[in-house]
Amino acid sequence: MNARAWVACLGLSLLAVGHAAGADAARREVVGTIQLEQVRRVGGIEHAADGVAQRRYTFAPAARPAIVLVPRGGTWDWSGQGELLLRVQNAMPWAVTLDVEIDSADGRLQARVGLPPGPAQTLVVPLRASSPRAQGMQVGPPMPFDDDGHGVLLATTVRGALDRHHVHAIRLGIPSPQAEQTLLLGGVSTRSGEPTVHAAYAGIVDRYGQSTRAQWPEKIGSDAALRAAVHADAGSAAPAADAYGGQAGPALDRTGWFHVQKQGGRWWLVTPHGHAFFSLGVNAVNAGGGRSYVEGREFMFADLPPDRGDWAAFYGHGDSRRPGQRASQSIEFNHGRWFDFYAANLHRIDGSGWRAAWRKRTLDRLQAWGFNTLGNWSDAALGRAHRLPYTRSINIAGDYASVASGYDYWGRMPDPFDPRFAAATEAAVAKASAGVADDPWLLGYFADNELAWAGEGPQGRWGLALGTLAGDAHSPSKRAFIAMLRQQYATPQALGEAWGIALHSWDALQASDYVAPAPNEAHPAIARDYSHWLRRYADTYFRTVAAAIRRHDPHHLFLGGRFAVYTPEAVAACAHYCDVVSFNAYADLPQHHVDMALMRTLDRPVLLGEFHFGSNDRGPFGAGVVPVADEAARGAAYARYLAAATTNPLVVGAHWFEYADQPLTGRLLDGENSHIGLVGITDIPFGSFVQAVRAANRSAASPSRDVPNVR
Repeated sequence: MNARAWVACLGLSLLAVGHAAGADAARREVVGTIQLEQVRRVGGIEHAADGVAQRRYTFAPAARPAIVLVPRGGTWDWSGQGELLLRVQNAMPWAVTLDVEIDSADGRLQARVGLPPGPAQTLVVPLRASSPRAQGMQVGPPMPFDDDGHGVLLATTVRGALDRHHVHAIRLGIPSPQAEQTLLLGGVSTRSGEPTVHAAYAGIVDRYGQSTRAQWPEKIGSDAALRAAVHADAGSAAPAADAYGGQAGPALDRTGWFHVQKQGGRWWLVTPHGHAFFSLGVNAVNAGGGRSYVEGREFMFADLPPDRGDWAAFYGHGDSRRPGQRASQSIEFNHGRWFDFYAANLHRIDGSGWRAAWRKRTLDRLQAWGFNTLGNWSDAALGRAHRLPYTRSINIAGDYASVASGYDYWGRMPDPFDPRFAAATEAAVAKASAGVADDPWLLGYFADNELAWAGEGPQGRWGLALGTLAGDAHSPSKRAFIAMLRQQYATPQALGEAWGIALHSWDALQASDYVAPAPNEAHPAIARDYSHWLRRYADTYFRTVAAAIRRHDPHHLFLGGRFAVYTPEAVAACAHYCDVVSFNAYADLPQHHVDMALMRTLDRPVLLGEFHFGSNDRGPFGAGVVPVADEAARGAAYARYLAAATTNPLVVGAHWFEYADQPLTGRLLDGENSHIGLVGITDIPFGSFVQAVRAANRSAASPSRDVPNVR
């Protein structure tokens, strides 16, 4: 360790910082002693292009090289201060990861930022835990941003807590560099309030719902340009073997309804007219996806329309707060007044008749782009047009009991042993099938979405079993699990011996918050018993739903439960009761998410209910579940994924999520704000991506797929 005193605030002055968000008088210099850990100082004082003094530091290849600034005596008192500001410049030709840690008497704040190469800038760290979620969105604006001609890099995600009255140290480190990395550092200061946070999010959305801080080919700046871009010709639909979009190829059974059939070693969806059908679908094809909360954060929107006249129709009120749902945890600005940017843009395009115009345009586009299915959560009117086959979603809601698996992203698991679950299922199926049970254009039904069949972590495989035993003493599933164990083991002592635990009575298992043992190699009976329970749980769920569907609609397919997390037991149960097993398969290739070996053993058709590839070069800050570098990479990734899907004899369809980009400031449900659409918030198609999608879809539907022509 090389310790040196550095009095003048690490570099004499911090002139640029005062411009980051005004209030220069509120800034206080931080003076202390610098300690170098696997870091060496190079040369003397240098001056940046704007004249600010800096010093050069080289970080050695080591586990945690760092510059540590400590008070010259005692602690720093930062009471009343809200931001830490550091003048920093990356001297490397590539981005460098910088960790900032601030230690206090009680607690630590941590932030990780990416330092791009280029001119010096001001790094600002809020002195409290913060994230884009606190601003109502999952991903914050790109950094750095320009504030009055000065580059400002805000640490948008800060974790931990800080005792501002007793601050002990500031640590600047580069995590495990593989070669020497050089940074230039200037002054350090604190400032009252959080003006930089406000500046980072101020005015980020224009009147069309687009980002004000980026440019891209499809971005528009006027109503005339919007209308011209939207009304560009989408092309014509490819010819099909029948009205439902069937393919030329094998002669399959003609039943008058969509069904599944295996022929020539391959599973097929089959149209009512008996033609092979690979379902190329798009999810969430609707005009209501552009809603984002504006109440309480009006400063983010540069030009919100007035809430009167024609614009009043695009305002509304909502409440997305859902206790126990991880997806919406810590998302602020989650209730109140919202504005629908997408629908407002449709009004700008087509006036009062925008709904009908949008529906026709959207169906024309989808068919021209090679899609043949309306996926989950799509506008019901599009299905009634009988131009594309469609799906229905069964949302089983009710006051039945639930079980925590440890994942619970969308909430706890429904308890299928609760009689109220069967009643809720009956009502949900009746609602979903109403008016469509006799429609041959209906492909089938999905039940629920991304249920928490497994937990997280190494033992997540057993999350539902562990959660069942940890449940309330009156839990129907817990009583059923214990009854199964009592039937298998003559005494509680016998169960305890098999599990390697002390168990003197069955009542001990019945206690609320019971901590069951995790499976281990020394006691294989634990995993065996948990596996039996998971299969029974899944059997009960899928049997209940399947029976309700058959009562209300004997004609159409049960398309499964759209697995995001799953266990082999849940998949096997789904394969037994469902016509198709569906997976929301977010990965570079389908086989990297779906256990295709298991599916071959079960010999059931697979539908990829969701997939996408996103980037952050078209406005929205997020890049989705599977990010790629840019728009060109999106098209290439789509083509690779679809090629892998269509050449797998188990896969009968793949549905893209979703039709339009998510709102820049986050959708109502959970603040998601990614560029994952075929079209933007303006309804303008992303030209190069759509071209790649169209080519891939045409190839997938081509007879060149080596289709066996046998009965």
